[in-house]
Amino acid sequence: MDETSKAIIEQLQQDGRRSYAAIGKAVGLSEAAVRQRVQKLVDSKVMQVVAVTDPLQLGFKRQALLGIRSTGDIIATADRIAALPEVDYCVVVAGPSDIIAEVICANDEDLLRIITEIRSVEGVRETETFMYLSLRKQEYNWGTR
Repeated sequence: MDETSKAIIEQLQQDGRRSYAAIGKAVGLSEAAVRQRVQKLVDSKVMQVVAVTDPLQLGFKRQALLGIRSTGDIIATADRIAALPEVDYCVVVAGPSDIIAEVICANDEDLLRIITEIRSVEGVRETETFMYLSLRKQEYNWGTR
């Protein structure tokens, strides 16, 4: 990835609604060239342009991180967990857990249902739940280094 594409990404990280014309001015490209590069970055899954929200402010009463210990094929287990609609983040990790998954739920009953569903996924040995009580920071503007 070249420096111009990185600069475009950084512009969008600062403000995902920034116009292609404004980005072009900042990085030295035409509006059309920026539009093409952004589309290429999205199509290649290098980036997504999305609205980041606070789930609690939108009425989701429970957000939790689950530490998952697995048996067998960790990658396959993680892929099965990642396919669940309530899971918005899923990674294979090193440490006490094999997989970390974040879930967003409407209420306690919904959280219990998804934890039960995750526990029934093939390859899941045990789970540990960390319920979010207060979102203090959520940013996606770390740049491209």
